[in-house]
Amino acid sequence: MMLLYGIAAAALVWWLLKVFARSDTKAVAKAVKIVAGISALGAAVVLGAKGQILTALLVGGLGAWALGWGGLPLPGSLGGFQKTAGRYSRIRSAMIEMEIDHATGVIEGSVLAGTFAGRRLSSLAPDNLRRLYDECSALDPEGLPLLEAYLDRRFSGWREDAHGDRDTRTRTHAQSGVMTKDEAYQILGLKPGASLDEIRHAHRTLIKKLHPDQGGSAYLATRVNQAREVLLSRHR
Repeated sequence: MMLLYGIAAAALVWWLLKVFARSDTKAVAKAVKIVAGISALGAAVVLGAKGQILTALLVGGLGAWALGWGGLPLPGSLGGFQKTAGRYSRIRSAMIEMEIDHATGVIEGSVLAGTFAGRRLSSLAPDNLRRLYDECSALDPEGLPLLEAYLDRRFSGWREDAHGDRDTRTRTHAQSGVMTKDEAYQILGLKPGASLDEIRHAHRTLIKKLHPDQGGSAYLATRVNQAREVLLSRHR
């Protein structure tokens, strides 16, 4: 068996040298990742057969990552390799649904009702956004701070340029009632039943992107903090 492994290793080295001689650096790096990924998956199978399950999962996850499969979900006991549930947070009112990308902090939204129902906020021209703002002011006060958070990110000076709305900086928006657990899960981008670690991790990630000190929205940061408290309370 050891002789066979030696022959295979020698053949692999010969093949890599041949690829290196004929290809550019990127092609070689890709080939090495593929070989490493396949080797890691093979090692994971051997380790699993020997009963070393945790090590097999770790090695297999690294192999899957090398092959571009995004890695494997690993047990929480492996710490930093724990998978985070959910990539986007969603906060909804009657007319507006806001989406927050956990990785970048980018805010995007959709119009749920009214003149522009079904449109993405990014597809609306400034004049249309102004009309939407007026509709929200009249029909959906809870959606107004969501729209304002989007406008703050897209047009930094829109408040000063807005006509007939001199109090946009100090207006007290209507607050929704008691936040439900389902709403809290959506805001943090988590699935029901998320663990304490997942809740805290999602909160930390979002608050860094949305905190007013980082140029974010005070309203959205408040909602994220509220969602955290709602979900943590079920563990107390």
